[in-house]
Amino acid sequence: MTYKSINLAKTCILAALLVFAVSVKAQDGTIYPLEAPSEPGAIPLGTGGVDGQPAPETWFRQWGDPMARNISTATLTPFLPERGKANGAAVIVAPGGGFRWLSMGNEGWEVAQALADKGIAAFVLKYRLHPTPASLDDFTAWMNRPRPAPAASASTSPGVTPPSLLQQDLSNQLEDAEAAYAMILDRAEEWGVDTDRIGMIGFSAGAGLTMHATLNSQAMKLAFIGPIYGGMGPVEVPKHAPPMFNVIATDDFLFRGQFGVIDSWYKAGIPVEFHLYQNGGHGFGLGNPDRTSNRWFDAFMHWLEVNDFLTAKSGK
Repeated sequence: MTYKSINLAKTCILAALLVFAVSVKAQDGTIYPLEAPSEPGAIPLGTGGVDGQPAPETWFRQWGDPMARNISTATLTPFLPERGKANGAAVIVAPGGGFRWLSMGNEGWEVAQALADKGIAAFVLKYRLHPTPASLDDFTAWMNRPRPAPAASASTSPGVTPPSLLQQDLSNQLEDAEAAYAMILDRAEEWGVDTDRIGMIGFSAGAGLTMHATLNSQAMKLAFIGPIYGGMGPVEVPKHAPPMFNVIATDDFLFRGQFGVIDSWYKAGIPVEFHLYQNGGHGFGLGNPDRTSNRWFDAFMHWLEVNDFLTAKSGK
């Protein structure tokens, strides 16, 4: 796919986002049916389907955000910087949604476009999900089911909380992340990517996938990671783990006063930057109005710059 076709695809996606935003009359938590967007820039990763998934991929919107569920075909959508603006850095963007749906706008396309505007090649990973009810009504009822509050002392896994999510099999998701990384390596010259400066950021469950890949993948050699409002439990840090930029708000249900993953990175002697914001809740993406967490993206860009991730190494 050429720069011209990718930029055309980006225009189509952003136009679709504008339509979604304008069409939302009430920014409430109601789940509305949504016709699937065309996603012209999405590239199939060829990682197979999902066992026991009879339902087709469908879309809905909630809080004004386009979301996809029952994803059985993983894709990667490039958002490339304008020519002359690219700095060679690349970021895989993993949206969240409890591994049951993906917040494609708020935590995917919008973030990728913001990165591309800063000269970073961004790639939205639409990874495979665990099945949900085929009917939107049944899915809505499942989403609104009563859930017990997790105990304050409950242990957490890396980025995958509350406890009901702890036992999920993430083999499909890891395979998708590895395929995305391999595709970026394979097409690095075409996409203007420095293979030594490929990072990954994720949101909520996407933060969990980012951490899971960091801890378990032998195929991915990430230069940096950014788990955004993911689980905060302690982890066993690999010897060659990348620097980490971590963000969460105190009023996020995943925080619960824990600093385990930060402590793990610190004790391992790996560079870590942690931003604990006063407010923002969960799922704020690039930011919600009048919340201190709205500045995290600026801080992330500064962190990338200070750590020379936006500058090519000599000889590159």
